[in-house]
Amino acid sequence: MDLVALLKSHFLCHLIFCYVFIVSGLIINTIQLCTLLLWPVNKQLFRKINCRLSYCVSSQLVMLLEWWSGTECVIYTDPRAYPKYGKENAIVVLNHKFEIDFLCGWSLAERFGVLGGSKVLAKKELAYVPIIGWMWYFTEMVFCTRKWEQDRKTVSESLLHLRDYPEKYFFLIHCEGTRFTEKKHQISMQVAQAKGLPSLKHHLLPRTKGFAVTVRSLRNVVSAVYDCTLNFRNNENPTLLGVLNGKKYHADLYVRRIPLEEVPEEEDKCAAWLHKLYQEKDAFQEEYSRTGTFPETPVVPPRRPWTLVNWLFWASMLLYPFFRFVVNMVSSGSSLTLASFVLVFFVASMGVRWMIGVTEIDKGSAYGNMDSKQKHSD
Repeated sequence: MDLVALLKSHFLCHLIFCYVFIVSGLIINTIQLCTLLLWPVNKQLFRKINCRLSYCVSSQLVMLLEWWSGTECVIYTDPRAYPKYGKENAIVVLNHKFEIDFLCGWSLAERFGVLGGSKVLAKKELAYVPIIGWMWYFTEMVFCTRKWEQDRKTVSESLLHLRDYPEKYFFLIHCEGTRFTEKKHQISMQVAQAKGLPSLKHHLLPRTKGFAVTVRSLRNVVSAVYDCTLNFRNNENPTLLGVLNGKKYHADLYVRRIPLEEVPEEEDKCAAWLHKLYQEKDAFQEEYSRTGTFPETPVVPPRRPWTLVNWLFWASMLLYPFFRFVVNMVSSGSSLTLASFVLVFFVASMGVRWMIGVTEIDKGSAYGNMDSKQKHSD
């Protein structure tokens, strides 16, 4: 292992990243709380400010992927559609198979300049998570309980509020509802068979009702659906821990731009359209596993420097007082002080490991692992 790789895998580097992310994130959350005073006076100004504040948080994670890890992302797409990316609002349908697929979705949004305003359909519990969840709350992210009877109204209302959003955005949605595992895939295909739907080899059965509500609520505001199919070369199995250790991955992303007027508005027809889309996605994945490439023209969107500039700004502000505090603690020579420092160091290390662990596939959501005899709700 070379010196740079050894440095990137060292826990002290990970602790620095974690420290900068947590402290800057809490500062940003506090500023966001103060911006609530703007909401009744100037809602659009509130939104614009929170888009910038949101970017300060999410871009730190994108920086890890693009600059620290150096992960490459090649986009395969129609050259005629490429100039429109980032110039319009879009619903991004991304497969949900890898631990860092959400991060690749954010990287896509960042490279086209819409990361700050981009949205996701997230489970409600995440709204209570400090930093990321709180940031999402202030940027009007759409939260759901994954119980459609409860979600139908709240999700629709949240989406309707985005119709006058002042910033361009990608609305990222994982229609499979949960990350792919072999167990979930087996259960999902049992449901597909019971419903008379074609089997999928590389995806779970998509949940159609949330997608239909999204399309209906954002029609005439969103211009297109971007069908994104992600894979990694050489059977790489990327992890957030690998990114944090500076491991370089090679992502290939097939992006199809589908004008929204081609997506049916009626719920039943929209559901059939989405099932057909996933059959096509499955065929693309199968072709990739056979040939190692996607159709269309490969393009590498240039990475922008702003994610790195943002992280360097926060690091320059926060690391000096941190190191000064550490030096003072060590130089004090007090046994109690040193013991406290070791305790804080241990808690921090556990915190870093916990933050990484929540993204791991084998510790992911149990959603989709229900008994195959239970009724499957779209």
